[in-house]
Amino acid sequence: MGAPRGEFDDLLTAVGADRDGAAFTALFDHFGPRVHAQMVRLGLAPIAAADVTQDVMETIWRKAHLFDRRKSPAATWVFHIARNRRIDVRRRSRELSAPAEDFFAIPDTAAASDERIDAAQRERYVRAALGGLPREQFTLVKLAFFDGLSHADIAERLKLPLGTVKSRLRLAFGRLRRFLHDAGVTEA
Repeated sequence: MGAPRGEFDDLLTAVGADRDGAAFTALFDHFGPRVHAQMVRLGLAPIAAADVTQDVMETIWRKAHLFDRRKSPAATWVFHIARNRRIDVRRRSRELSAPAEDFFAIPDTAAASDERIDAAQRERYVRAALGGLPREQFTLVKLAFFDGLSHADIAERLKLPLGTVKSRLRLAFGRLRRFLHDAGVTEA
């Protein structure tokens, strides 16, 4: 593993900004085997894990410009994509879907212990806030932020007017903001 966290952030930023093929190759060489191993550990057959891994790497190439190193390190971003793809595979195969708690289980190995404690506390508050949302609002938040769909894509998938999607998301964020404010959670 020896590479510092920032190196992968730099590589991902280079792919997003310049479509840097060498940077993508380095990311592929590092994360490809790790994503595949994680998918197998989580119960996918090796062939299905290889398909998910390929899809994750393709998504990294297409969406690297969306990576924000201020929000999370590259590894967290990559494994978040992998987790979402695995959930999609499970849904398509009619297996049970993952509980909401699983969305927050991606570890950030680079965080210091104080940061981990703070993050764990914030995570509990966010879980509680998400759990308090009406089902349709939770679904919209999940599609927008965990699955990365645009408002228009959500509207099309759920067969809802675009304005309805936007207003329900606004309501959901208002509820989340109030809950987190009342809980004393401040923005980082």
